[in-house]
Amino acid sequence: MTLATAIPAELSTLADEPTLAVRRSGDGHDRDVLTPGAISFVTMLTRRFTPKIQALLEARLVRRTAWANGAPLDFRPETREIRTGHWQVGPIPHDLRKRVVEITGPTDRKMVINALNSGADTFMADFEDATAPSWENLIQGQRNLRDAIRGTIQYTDPSSGKHYHLNPKVATLLVRPRGLHLPEAHMLVDGVPVPGALFDAGLYLYHNAGALLSRGTAPYFYLPKLESAEEAALWNDVFVAAQDELNIPRGTIKATVLIETLPAVFQMHEILYALREHITGLNCGRWDYIFSFIKTRQFDPTAILPDRSQVTMQQPCMRTYSQLLIRTCHQHGAYAMGGMAAQIPVRNDPAANDAAFERVRADKLREVTDGHDGTWVAHPALVAVAREVFEPRMTGDHQLDVTRDDVHVMAADLLAVPHGTITEAGLRLNLRVGIQYLDAWLRGHGAVPLYHLMEDAATAEISRTQVWQWINHGATLDDGRTVTQGLVESLVDDEMIKLADAGVAPPRSDARGLFLRLVTSGTLMDFLTLLAYPLLDDMQSHVSVTMA
Repeated sequence: MTLATAIPAELSTLADEPTLAVRRSGDGHDRDVLTPGAISFVTMLTRRFTPKIQALLEARLVRRTAWANGAPLDFRPETREIRTGHWQVGPIPHDLRKRVVEITGPTDRKMVINALNSGADTFMADFEDATAPSWENLIQGQRNLRDAIRGTIQYTDPSSGKHYHLNPKVATLLVRPRGLHLPEAHMLVDGVPVPGALFDAGLYLYHNAGALLSRGTAPYFYLPKLESAEEAALWNDVFVAAQDELNIPRGTIKATVLIETLPAVFQMHEILYALREHITGLNCGRWDYIFSFIKTRQFDPTAILPDRSQVTMQQPCMRTYSQLLIRTCHQHGAYAMGGMAAQIPVRNDPAANDAAFERVRADKLREVTDGHDGTWVAHPALVAVAREVFEPRMTGDHQLDVTRDDVHVMAADLLAVPHGTITEAGLRLNLRVGIQYLDAWLRGHGAVPLYHLMEDAATAEISRTQVWQWINHGATLDDGRTVTQGLVESLVDDEMIKLADAGVAPPRSDARGLFLRLVTSGTLMDFLTLLAYPLLDDMQSHVSVTMA
């Protein structure tokens, strides 16, 4: 899918005009965010970098075709000198030197306040996997971050009357813009939707770079879904252009890259090198990594994964991935961040809650023992749990001295298929999670608590691609039955009845239909959010077109 294919019908007549179109809310509610200066800044980035982004997305397809035809996934021979060279990333800012516990979540007002107050060292405000990109969510998210940076953000819960405001000490803020593949169809430049990545990052930088610097911090980002060093170099160029335009020193903007695609794990040195002036570390984005493992090897009948619950960090390929990330980062003076604990408190069931927290402790113990410099949690209640495991086992704010020279990895180690079984229970869970998440996403919610886990687009992608993989390769359940389209459709019917019997509001028919379309298609869709985006847009209130 190209960016141009995402143009909404009501804007498509502008496609041949070398101009700018922005769909504004009818009441002007977005004008404090979409100021003339902000629009001009995003337009500058768009005109300069959209052709490069499009070329990089096309290069992804070329590589995927090559892999489908038998080309190996491996480390790049032409960049061996980067992998073996003695070089370091730029200096780490003072307020990113301690990142023992990071919390992440969507950009809604209450979440922003609670996350900044949570006691975590940093908060990653997520415009990508945890945010359904409705126009209201995006504009309000930018407004929330602007107000948080200036210390003026407040919120009163209309149902409880509880008032929320910032504590004197808050977490350091990082922002995850959308991936390079996602369009922002509400703004067209020269007839083409603005890349969502440039829209999110551009608005944030324009409104907040000066305020952040005046407060002794700076704009910090998390970069998602990268697949190559060339994509990292694109972001480096974006940062340089933005800093020049805003008249701030080069190297001011800092980023952490999520290693959450299988292709990227073979280029971690190169990604660090491409961003060396602007990077602070890499992160084990484990959930998207599992999704990418399936997607990248979709044509390989020997690469069928077991139930999602069995694809843990103890699987050899996953453990190798995280340990290689630690060695790579520490070789170049960068932080190696651990992965997300998706557990959330289990209310009214102390035994289940204790069991969930113990799983978190075991996961964090593995990370800190292996040498990670910090870790992620999805819920404020887990901040203290993660910290009590990490901090006593660290001698300082990081573990850069843990070089992991014992880690030696070959391509085959990273490509080893996780072992385990495919069960009816696992299939049913994927169906429930996939459909219920899509239902919530289409209602404007990107992070959804389901079955005692915080589900976002990344975890929903695992559910969706696993079912597709099992159908298309005729996988066998542990009871001997073959996974077929007919079996999946019958189980979906049964699960929807069970949800209704349990008093759960039935998911809307378009969510169910979209999920079945995704898992039964002969072609694996790159991202479920690309197919769902027009449906999300259709559900929002209509807005007018303003030419600028």
